[in-house]
Amino acid sequence: MRVIPVSTSDATLLVTKLPEVKVRDRQTGEVAVDPVTNQRLMTLELVFIAAGGSDMIKVTVPEQGIGDGLMMGAPVFLSGLVARPWESEFGGRARHGIAYRADAVMVSSPAPAQG
Repeated sequence: MRVIPVSTSDATLLVTKLPEVKVRDRQTGEVAVDPVTNQRLMTLELVFIAAGGSDMIKVTVPEQGIGDGLMMGAPVFLSGLVARPWESEFGGRARHGIAYRADAVMVSSPAPAQG
């Protein structure tokens, strides 16, 4: 599977939906876990603002990587953000998209006042 590193250095990221446990199987309620660390996975939604435009993205983060103080509208930064293109077929219909995964999400500290 292709993994594409994503730079957020020239972007503004704002929380639009607080982290919640990622469900692997909606029918059984099975919680998604990282296959290597066995940590529960969380998802949160962000608005990604860059290059004069914006997009809503959903990012998966291990539970341990969720920083303190996240709140709606908070500016954040992501550590180790990657994009993974995916495609599948369900009910005879082809689907595709991009899954985003980060090692951590932390509240951005405001820039110190100049003067």
